Amino acid sequence: MLNEPIPFDPAHDLDALAASGALGGNVALFRQPRGRDLLRRAAPLDAWCALRARHGVWPYGRTLDGPPAPLATVERRQGINFASQDYLSLAAHPAVIDAAMRVMAECGPHSAGSAVLLGNSRYSGALEEAIGQLLDCGHVVLFPTGWGAAFGAVTALVHGSDHVVIDALAHASLRQGAHAATRNVAAFRHNDCDHLRELLAGLRAVDANGAILVITEGLFSMDADSPDLPLMQYLCREYRATLLVDVAHDLGAVGPGGTGVIGAQGMLGKIDIVMGAFSKTFASNGGFVACSERSVRRQLQLFAGPHMFSNALSPVQAATVLECLRIATGEEGERLRADLMRNAVELRALLQEEGLRCLGKPSPIVPLLLGPESATRIAGMLLARRQVFVNPMEFPGVPLGAARLRLQLMAQHTPAQIRRAARQLAEAARRALAAPRPLLQPSTPA
Repeated sequence: MLNEPIPFDPAHDLDALAASGALGGNVALFRQPRGRDLLRRAAPLDAWCALRARHGVWPYGRTLDGPPAPLATVERRQGINFASQDYLSLAAHPAVIDAAMRVMAECGPHSAGSAVLLGNSRYSGALEEAIGQLLDCGHVVLFPTGWGAAFGAVTALVHGSDHVVIDALAHASLRQGAHAATRNVAAFRHNDCDHLRELLAGLRAVDANGAILVITEGLFSMDADSPDLPLMQYLCREYRATLLVDVAHDLGAVGPGGTGVIGAQGMLGKIDIVMGAFSKTFASNGGFVACSERSVRRQLQLFAGPHMFSNALSPVQAATVLECLRIATGEEGERLRADLMRNAVELRALLQEEGLRCLGKPSPIVPLLLGPESATRIAGMLLARRQVFVNPMEFPGVPLGAARLRLQLMAQHTPAQIRRAARQLAEAARRALAAPRPLLQPSTPA
């Protein structure tokens, strides 16, 4: 049974919360602290975080007790879990656990080296082959994290004189990689191929021979929408650019046979570079970069820092992903994706009936836009008290003034859980949006 909610009087407590200062400010105020003492100049940030924590509106760094299941225990309180990334509910799948335990007994828990220096195993080799077959790409390079795959791919392939043209809402790992690789970075408006064409034409007008890398995602994790990949790849061909698509959130979870948005748009084997992560659908850490050119593989192996200078995926991680791939690409995977999409469609419909705005289209991610950071903090707090665990997203994860609740669904969420959560979400959102705005703002650090 779910625990009883903590006693809470919104009429009184929300007024006190607004007066406390915990709803004011944002991370942007503290992004570049000044002062020569690196160890102490972040003290204003720490004080602001502590203020929010004292008043229950600091939802980060929570501890999960047990597996990331649809019904989970977070810091000794059981509730409906929309905060974990386990889209096909494979993290607790008996076959996945069995594969991990079997390889643990066979190989131990550690790769004991980078992929360049004896860190590979027969399981990582099999995983590279399986991903290549799924995506119709001949060459795959594995990374210990998805973040490392994104950052490593861009920094290994792009030089200082090259150009990067990137979707304005692309993952931070890709944006940071672009800025680390070159000063020549331009952002195109989110999913706007007309703007992309304009930027590409402008670059080719002044640099006829320079390399251009265009970066987008298959499924955007904060907006639940997707680009027109055939058109983007066509534009890259027209302007002699290279397209990289990040499939971290869609591979395995959507598309025919789990091929993600690339498969759903008929682009298997047609995208220049595909990168992704195992941490959303495949029950493990790690990431990959796939392409059809062996020379790109060589470049990544020797010049992508997170691949060259980090320990490789452990045999246990590689075997876990392999088993998840086997399930996701088979008949059971099709059933799980159908259950996942049913949950997404139902939750979105219930929230929209309540007059709430869900961004994007049905997918494992349901972004519930609230707008003000203060409202999102209040809603996250109210939901946690009612045993519904969500991820309140504010800057720098999303733009200032566009805060939202990101709900991440699983195949094994039940219809009853979806209906109960929708009621709690609607009530929390209404109370949060009607709550008093913050009266106090933390001072900007000197």
